[in-house]
Amino acid sequence: MHVIALSEVTATMTALVGGKAAGLGELIRHGEHVPDGFCLTTEAHRLGVIPTAEVVAAYERLGAGPVAVRSSATAEDLPDASFAGQQDTVLDVTGTVELIAAIEKCWDSLHAYRATAYREAHGIDHQTVRMAVVVQRMVAPAVAGVLFTANPLTGRRDEMAVDAAPGLGTTVVDGAAAVDHYVLDDAARPAAGCLTSAQLARLRATGERLQAHFGCPQDVEWAIDADDVLWLLQSRPITSLFPAPPRSGKPLPRVYLEFGHVQGMLQPVTPMGMSTLRAQIAAMLAALGVRVEIVDIGGRLYGDLTDLARDRSSRKRLVKLLAVDFGPRAQAVMRHVLADPRFAPTSGGARRGGAPGAASLRTAGRAVVGILRALARPEAARNRMFEAIEQMRVRAAAPADLRTAADRLRFVQARDADDSADAIMWPIVAGMLATALPTALLKGVAGPDEIHAVLGGMPHNVTIEMDLALWRLAQGAGDHRQLLLDTPPAELAARYLRGTLPEIGMAAFLDVYGHRGVAEVDLGVPRWAEDPTPVFAAVANYLRVTDPQQGPDQRFQRAASAAETALRDLVARARRRRPVRGRMAGFLLRRARSLAGLREAGKFAGLYPLRETRRQLLLIGADLHGSGLLDQPDDIMFLTLDEVHTAVHQGVDLRGAVTARRAVHRRELRRRTVPVALLSDGTDVESVLPGVSAGDGTLTGVGASAGRVTGPARVVHDPGTAHVEPGDVLVAATTDPGWTPLFLTAAALVTETGAIMAHGPTVAREYGIPAVICVPDATRTITTGQLVTVDGGVGTVTLHQPSAPEGEGRP
Repeated sequence: MHVIALSEVTATMTALVGGKAAGLGELIRHGEHVPDGFCLTTEAHRLGVIPTAEVVAAYERLGAGPVAVRSSATAEDLPDASFAGQQDTVLDVTGTVELIAAIEKCWDSLHAYRATAYREAHGIDHQTVRMAVVVQRMVAPAVAGVLFTANPLTGRRDEMAVDAAPGLGTTVVDGAAAVDHYVLDDAARPAAGCLTSAQLARLRATGERLQAHFGCPQDVEWAIDADDVLWLLQSRPITSLFPAPPRSGKPLPRVYLEFGHVQGMLQPVTPMGMSTLRAQIAAMLAALGVRVEIVDIGGRLYGDLTDLARDRSSRKRLVKLLAVDFGPRAQAVMRHVLADPRFAPTSGGARRGGAPGAASLRTAGRAVVGILRALARPEAARNRMFEAIEQMRVRAAAPADLRTAADRLRFVQARDADDSADAIMWPIVAGMLATALPTALLKGVAGPDEIHAVLGGMPHNVTIEMDLALWRLAQGAGDHRQLLLDTPPAELAARYLRGTLPEIGMAAFLDVYGHRGVAEVDLGVPRWAEDPTPVFAAVANYLRVTDPQQGPDQRFQRAASAAETALRDLVARARRRRPVRGRMAGFLLRRARSLAGLREAGKFAGLYPLRETRRQLLLIGADLHGSGLLDQPDDIMFLTLDEVHTAVHQGVDLRGAVTARRAVHRRELRRRTVPVALLSDGTDVESVLPGVSAGDGTLTGVGASAGRVTGPARVVHDPGTAHVEPGDVLVAATTDPGWTPLFLTAAALVTETGAIMAHGPTVAREYGIPAVICVPDATRTITTGQLVTVDGGVGTVTLHQPSAPEGEGRP
């Protein structure tokens, strides 16, 4: 079938007619006004020959007048890839010669640079894409434009947005002329510009109808002709919207704060990881006396802070509490929320039921005792902690008598919280307090950058010890230098796992650190022991460091020496100017150097039971695969424990659910920005805050590690394949411990999220490299190779070369 009328096209025919034509056919079947037309199918494109006779006959049935010729690729108008503006449209085509030429132009645009680059960015295989072409009668519009059934700028789902201009809608789509912008909500207001109130009301009703029909927010192209007839030219999902929070039976509105970046993780969590993390985080917060519901939004971990925001007591300290782990961007959005009358304090609030219970009081008592013990005798506290971690490692192993999938599942479901939590938790909290309190004590005596200098080269950090161990491995692998530099990391990993790689000490390294990885708190993510590709990539980066003085061991020692010197000078000055406060600050900063490095140890310990749980689940997955209930063993990570139970005990086939969830997960992996906070109506809170103009090529963030460096930027999205040269400025959305081997090569760090005491800035200070965090859109504003200056003291990133535009078309 080479030519088909649009009225005969259904939504299931995308492979034959492409995304645009399938959407138009669905609009026609839904009874909407769509210009009459036909589609030259992908079958004709596959054959490579335009069936001229069929095309001319269809064109003549349309009346042989002016038509619009529009590309309709199979990878177009998809839920996660709109391809807006990436392939060609030709308007006002008249006559068969022009028509054939326009079709050829549409075909050719499938392989144009912009379309090819767009597909590569979205992980779409070029070989699988085919091009259909839509031919429709031209509408002569008096006014035309675009309707978004959710506000694309803020994400708010109860607002619609309209851009309109007189004449053809291309002026709106292409941004070639000024347009009138309207925001439609429940309030009626007089219209201005090129649309009347009645026309806006008709567009709103149309939008409500289309969104209800398609089941998701729509991006609609429309035109109104001289007879005031509204024609629909296209309707497709709005691909740029972040998923809205799930419906809640609780009072609205609600506010959700993103929790994943606390662990340096903005990628989506697998369903299995989400099912375990939600319970773990809620339990951890409850142990600290904070009750927060953890919600899955777009595969990310968000905490519902509504009750805390509305509670008269907790709201007073909420912004300050966010400083340690969440950082200034979270603080800014929460200040905005607390100023919103809809979140005004209410009676009852977060602690319904009155005074704290006995369990909370016991927790508070243990906290006070544990913190004071750690501050009084930090070395003893460290010893107790590392003994507890070793016990946790030993206890994490599964018993040897697990034989069946049912046995393994019982083991996984029966895992209890470890009773050594106090020995691990309170020394960490003591170190965090010892780090945070001196800022207030030394106000007017020392600035934050001076205090940060005291925190460099911090001992007892398991992540730093891991990075230095990997550096020593690289230094000892000199005999195989070219092999490690010239061979792709994935191939090296495959050879290592097959046992065909020369001995370089990798087995010993993975024996200690193989339970780690990027996004390691997600149970569904492979550990380094399973896939050491990122480790080999880091080794190659280390081998590029040829100056001994730039070796991380030397950098760490210099940072430690500078920190001790800064500590002595700072304490001496503080005691002269503020004797009492100076002594207190000196005591706390010395304790910080003894205890703050332990911050990474708690997570490190928790990864031992996580590794064993993952191992057992994969064995269950292998059994289910063998029974034909899963396509591959690691599909189990796209199920929940309850679903695994039904598969193991009832033989339920869940392959369909896995396929759907993998598709959503792949789509979310491509998302580069994740909102700091969301309201229940979908509003990205940060998008409604007053903008801050960078001006003069300077990006503003928060200084998190002092120092000033100029170098070429290296924008990294995947640390597993990153090539970082000595002197590069590492630019990333966020980082977790799995990223930190890259810090050994980088000259500075820039991230979009974070807090001063989070993983990335902490490790940057250890190595004495400047760090600026919370730089909005850094990975999109800065391009690889661009010369930048990072000033970690004042929190700025200066761009010295122009940034190339991405040019991905209309959102």
